Amino acid sequence: MGLIVALIVGAIAGWLAGLVVKGHGQGLLVNIVVGILGAVIASFLFPAIGLGIGAEGSVIGSIIYATIGAVILLVILQLVKRA
Repeated sequence: MGLIVALIVGAIAGWLAGLVVKGHGQGLLVNIVVGILGAVIASFLFPAIGLGIGAEGSVIGSIIYATIGAVILLVILQLVKRA
């Protein structure tokens, strides 16, 4: 059951990040990957800068957490593509 929730959260987070960073609507599979990678980025980045944002226990919190990380990922990818 946890894997299914992770896939759904990843898909939603990737989709939302694609809306925030224009031009990155790539389909369901890529949205899932971007969302999951975004969650990993956020889980390392937020504690490192002193933000105690925790997504444990809340699906909405997890989506927000993963979306912020996914937006960061997409912005970095966009900057790399331009270089």
